[in-house]
Amino acid sequence: MSLELDLETAGVAAVTSAMASGATTSIGLVEAYLDRIATLNPLVNAIRCLAPDAVERAAALDAERSEGLVRGPLHGVPVLVKDNIDVAGLPTTAGSLALEHSVPDRDAEVVVRLREAGAVVLGKTNLTEMANCMAEDMPSGYSALGGQVLNPYDVRYDPSGSSSGSGAAAALGLATVAIGTETDGSILSPASNQSLVGLKPTLGLVPGRGILPIASSQDCAGPMCRTVADAAALLGVLAGETYGESSGRETLRGVRLALPPEPGDLHEQEVEVFHAALDVLRERGAVLVEVPALPETDEFPVLIHEFTRDLDAYLVSLPAGAPVRSMRELVAWNDAHADRALKFGQVLLEQALAVDHEAEHAAYVVRRARDLAVAGEHGIDATLAIADAAVIVFPGPHGCGFAARAGYPSLVVPAGYRREGRRPVGLTFVGPSRSEGLLLAIGAAYEEAARVRRPPSEVNPSLFPGVAGSPATA
Repeated sequence: MSLELDLETAGVAAVTSAMASGATTSIGLVEAYLDRIATLNPLVNAIRCLAPDAVERAAALDAERSEGLVRGPLHGVPVLVKDNIDVAGLPTTAGSLALEHSVPDRDAEVVVRLREAGAVVLGKTNLTEMANCMAEDMPSGYSALGGQVLNPYDVRYDPSGSSSGSGAAAALGLATVAIGTETDGSILSPASNQSLVGLKPTLGLVPGRGILPIASSQDCAGPMCRTVADAAALLGVLAGETYGESSGRETLRGVRLALPPEPGDLHEQEVEVFHAALDVLRERGAVLVEVPALPETDEFPVLIHEFTRDLDAYLVSLPAGAPVRSMRELVAWNDAHADRALKFGQVLLEQALAVDHEAEHAAYVVRRARDLAVAGEHGIDATLAIADAAVIVFPGPHGCGFAARAGYPSLVVPAGYRREGRRPVGLTFVGPSRSEGLLLAIGAAYEEAARVRRPPSEVNPSLFPGVAGSPATA
């Protein structure tokens, strides 16, 4: 039995409804997505590798459903994960040639939770090499192993990093939902640039075990989806909580939203989109309160201090036969294969390796405490308090750095497109610690009121004529 589903736009509710009604199966979905990947992925290079057992796992989940066992809202739903997240039996490479054959023997904790919820891990997505902590001039979405990810809304546009492949895959509908990771902006920025909903959760809400790290003080995994409802469903599985139940037409009425000054480098057409989004919020009853710019700090010394420490801890935990066991070995391997591995160099890896952790420990502790205090207590918390506001609103992915340093959640939703070139523009909401439910409710209310998101086949039809816009049989 089959059902016509437009996989470019179909979300969790649509595919689960189809499976529940018997109109399709998890096997049917997996095979339809695999066909779509075969057709569309060559256009954007979003996929790093596919899971050879995806159809087998889908069959087992279909059998469970037929026996009356449904594990949850993701039962039988295909998911793609970024290639710095361990999936047992698949290489975790972070886009590095040195790690091409680095195969973990157990799943990351987020993958464990996905499997327990009945999701089917379809494969892994490309990313900016080493999650964009490799070289200063490396293009977003580029890695020596995976090549260059392209933005399906226009291949000239930055797909943004480092979760560029998860973004392109989610935008094109190469899986129902996707997972990215963020240290600072690597979920929000590619989501904004590829017209997606992206959520960076509160630090520690989603477990980080089994994710190749940059810095444990800021690294997070989170949803990259086409709708807020899908992000809520996916976050619920990753965090073990329930989200998305409290939003409605009146959600925004009377809600106070803090509005900092617009960034000076914001493109004039992005200003237009942002102002239109603010008008939608006002029309739904939100109260916008102008506030001063939030204070900034430079997080780089903290991240580079933690990088070697955290990466070494990850690499040494890999099973016997792992190709490299330390940052030092990784840098040496790259140097020995520079013609293939170092098109843009590895200056950030070298800087991390040069850190004297003992001599610089006290300075690191002070800098980390400063980042937390300035971004959290004296930044987001103080801004919300002085404005008596629920969340802070920013254009595009701006504001992601404050949330990243504070360890607070941030959510970006599609806000529209530039008039010329139709480049996607997002709208970011930043809230206090553990405010994911509030952010999702506000984001859903805005999404329902604005209804601005358009799939790539509508915005950029010349990239894939006669392919992306047609329904796929599942």
